[in-house]
Amino acid sequence: MEKVLLFCDPGIDDSVAIMYALLHPDIELVGIVTGYGNVDQEQATNNAAYLLSLAGREDIPIYAGARFPLSGEVAVFYPEIHGENGLGPIQPPDEIKGDLLNFTDLFDVIEQYEGELTIVDVGRLTSLAMAFILGGEVMEKVKQIVIMGGSFLNPGNVTPLSEANFYGDPIAANLVMARGERVTLVPLNVTNYAIVTDRMITDVTQEEFNSFTALIEPVYSYYADAYAVLVPEIEGAPFHDVVALMTLVEPDMFDYVEKPVSVSADPATRGQSIADFRPSAEWEEETPFVRVAMDFVYDRFAKNFVETMKLGTE
Repeated sequence: MEKVLLFCDPGIDDSVAIMYALLHPDIELVGIVTGYGNVDQEQATNNAAYLLSLAGREDIPIYAGARFPLSGEVAVFYPEIHGENGLGPIQPPDEIKGDLLNFTDLFDVIEQYEGELTIVDVGRLTSLAMAFILGGEVMEKVKQIVIMGGSFLNPGNVTPLSEANFYGDPIAANLVMARGERVTLVPLNVTNYAIVTDRMITDVTQEEFNSFTALIEPVYSYYADAYAVLVPEIEGAPFHDVVALMTLVEPDMFDYVEKPVSVSADPATRGQSIADFRPSAEWEEETPFVRVAMDFVYDRFAKNFVETMKLGTE
């Protein structure tokens, strides 16, 4: 059983990642950290609280993450992809509001599950960077860190060079790449191909399998319509954030390389993920390495997604 503290900014694909984590029998979601990104931090919190309430898991704590990047810039949101409220056409009930705990309380969770807790971050990396800034040696007690972000030997999705999470706060992303230990990065060169199709959605909604079933088709349709504009030839939509969780339960589904990674904060190349892929590359002895997913087995992704989303929440 993988104990997971999930940093996120729900967002459609983040929301489906929360559903996946709650449904998968080998994942124990022990907390959620909500920050800005696809929507603002308040809406992200309310969306997370709504999903927890549907699953009857209000016992899972929500921690207050960042409201804007380390640079102090005004955050940019993406309603054309995720909807005004982050769940496409779904409006969470007004009476459901997230009861936020202080950010620093999450260090108690890391202490409680010392050596067992995996941090999965599928949003902007500001909150995770703050954990390193404030947490000191406590962060060394984390089992591993899995991040959805970056793009290697592959185009970006916000600029020709940059993926959205790294672009949103390149200072934070670079800090995490430098300070993190046992870090796995799941970039666009994998997640862009994690396509959920109409047929898969029909399969997971053919009957009421769980308390999320009624949400899945409308949020998928909104997301798929947005991607049809961005990538006209696509048949479905990539669910980037679920892939990061799959590295925990299907570890041999992926091919990895290990390399030092840095992230550009220069305005001309902002958010570009940088690694040296030359065969003759050499690094200083103390240089931190990051495990980077470079490929995956799509059929296993599709099978795992469908099987998990058909499980019950009881």
